Amino acid sequence: MTESKEQDKLLKRINELAHKNKNEGLTEEETKERARLRKQYLKNFREAMRSNIEMMRIYDDNGKEVTPEKVREVQRKKGLRDD
Repeated sequence: MTESKEQDKLLKRINELAHKNKNEGLTEEETKERARLRKQYLKNFREAMRSNIEMMRIYDDNGKEVTPEKVREVQRKKGLRDD
């Protein structure tokens, strides 16, 4: 399953539980499931965001690269940079 489809599936179930909670309340098992799903959703989101940031290069208006050194170091460690 692709990352986006997994996130969509998690979010759909989280929303189902949220609506049920609002309308009729959740069982203890559903409350635990909701907490587990939220935790997994946030973990996946953070991993994807970190990957996006680590892959990006930033340039100023003159075309000079201004990617922060910390990001450049991570890119070098992952073999994404030659400099």
